[in-house]
Amino acid sequence: MNIPIKVLEAEYSFDGSRLLFSFVSEQRVDFRDLVKELARSLRTRIEMKQVGARDETKILDGYGRCGRRLCCSSWLTEFHPVSIRMAKLQGLPLAPAEISGLCGRLLCCLAYEDEMYAEIKKTLPKVGSQVKTPQGAIGIIRGLNILKEALLLEIEGSDAYTEIPVGEVQVLADESKSARAKKETSQPGGEPEPGNGE
Repeated sequence: MNIPIKVLEAEYSFDGSRLLFSFVSEQRVDFRDLVKELARSLRTRIEMKQVGARDETKILDGYGRCGRRLCCSSWLTEFHPVSIRMAKLQGLPLAPAEISGLCGRLLCCLAYEDEMYAEIKKTLPKVGSQVKTPQGAIGIIRGLNILKEALLLEIEGSDAYTEIPVGEVQVLADESKSARAKKETSQPGGEPEPGNGE
């Protein structure tokens, strides 16, 4: 019938009274004639269900970049929203090939640890903040290793970068607070109120 669909699976109901075809298509399809022909040929009720890219991969199954069977095929019961912000928070390369699954959409596993990353990041000083190392050197935070709860420091007077656990440094100037204070003082009549701690 030259209908532009790709059939993924056909599944009978337990009593054989219904046959469900799952398919993908890049456009809306009129398959009424196909349903009539199939019902006449197979002598059962026919249902057609169009599915998306993630459902297609779930049906076809496979193995992810981690080497394990796809989550959607093995245990994931529903798809959760996944955003590029999650990849940024986890410090992953933003190249589509690196953060996309077999379905071509963002990896479902980006959402698994997102809440933990967000919670840890709240406890870390901001990038650009000034800190003091145990050796007394002054450094600027140039990056965060959220999983290790460590800071990537650029030591003053040196081109070298060093990674140090956050618990071993003393924060001298938090970038977010200093930027906020600068903004308040730069506004017309924007003198900070006395005793507000900023």
